[in-house]
Amino acid sequence: MGELDGKVAIVTGAGRLRGIGRAAAVSLAKLGADVVVTGTGRKPENYPDDEKAIGWRDIESVADLVRAEGRRALPLVADVTNRDHVKNMIDQTIKELGRIDILINNAAYARAEDRVPILDLNEDTFQKVVDIKITGTFLCTKGVVEHMIKQGDGGKIVNISSAAGKRGSANFLAYNAANFGIVGMTQSMAKELGPHNINVNCVCPGAVDTSRMDVVRDDWDTMASNTPIGRNGTDDEVGDFCAYLCTEASSWIHGQSINQNGGTVMEH
Repeated sequence: MGELDGKVAIVTGAGRLRGIGRAAAVSLAKLGADVVVTGTGRKPENYPDDEKAIGWRDIESVADLVRAEGRRALPLVADVTNRDHVKNMIDQTIKELGRIDILINNAAYARAEDRVPILDLNEDTFQKVVDIKITGTFLCTKGVVEHMIKQGDGGKIVNISSAAGKRGSANFLAYNAANFGIVGMTQSMAKELGPHNINVNCVCPGAVDTSRMDVVRDDWDTMASNTPIGRNGTDDEVGDFCAYLCTEASSWIHGQSINQNGGTVMEH
């Protein structure tokens, strides 16, 4: 018997081989949950080389990993900023898997042209960063909570922010705005949803070895050396922690935005 047997989880932004979404989906499956795996439907020609080398199939491959743990999986292409896509995601989850108990809000804009000085920051880029993180979390949470409250069994919501949700940095305006926003949203959700026995927490990772970080590989060793424990993190470490926050063992952790970064950022 798994800790999460009979539970159904949705994980957004979960199509990458090296990613927190993939790691969280597999960790939840190992604990017994059935998992809905969502992604944006990336074009294979844009996959990283390591994904191309093994014939990676985005959310379909993650769904296969979930099934390998003996759990049901439902891969869905969904734009979390589109209310119709989110509605379809939720409707398909209920139709195919019967309920919703867990939501991991992990979708985010790819790291690239948003990390520039404010005078060089394109308005459309700023809006995309904020829309995917903030609007996507709002739409997915609103839709999921409706079913959690109707079910009457409580639930677990984990929002993925960043160390950039605790500490501002130059040239990080859009990313800081989005991730600070997630911390505030987590607190608001927790106060509102706690009476419904819905736990809401936030994870704030530092430098994690995912494909999103490939653009800063030249600085990777320096980033590790600036960490008190001398290394960067792994996607599995963050995914396992997200899954832990969905267990009863964590049920008294509520409304928290928890740093997971090897000590580089310690601000609460």
